[in-house]
Amino acid sequence: MGEAPVSEPKAPGRPSVGFVIVLAICAAAPTVGDVGGCQDAAKPLDANKFFAARLQLECDRCKECELSTAMCKRACDPRTRVPSSFPEGCRPLEHDGQVCLRALEAASCDEFEGVVAPSPVVPTECDFCPESGP
Repeated sequence: MGEAPVSEPKAPGRPSVGFVIVLAICAAAPTVGDVGGCQDAAKPLDANKFFAARLQLECDRCKECELSTAMCKRACDPRTRVPSSFPEGCRPLEHDGQVCLRALEAASCDEFEGVVAPSPVVPTECDFCPESGP
């Protein structure tokens, strides 16, 4: 029986070719948030469409959960003015708005009650324009 061939030891501290290729692929990937899903370009969130959809969803959820807070009355009032812009410096993406609306839709009635309470709790998914502190 012959002896197994002895492989030459690699130089210490020198990465393998496979490691370098994997590292290059990972380093060349786009940063999270740079592109939309499926290679779509990231699109800014249309404030008017978002706030109109959010008001409608809040009104629907208030009725579904049988809530009658001031925010529910405002959401269901057809005279409520729909904001047409976000605060200065706030530039959410379309995806941010979709995530927020889905979170409001998926919330239980108890969770949603906190959203429309006199001191509302802003869901994390909807806090894409946090106010800066003092």
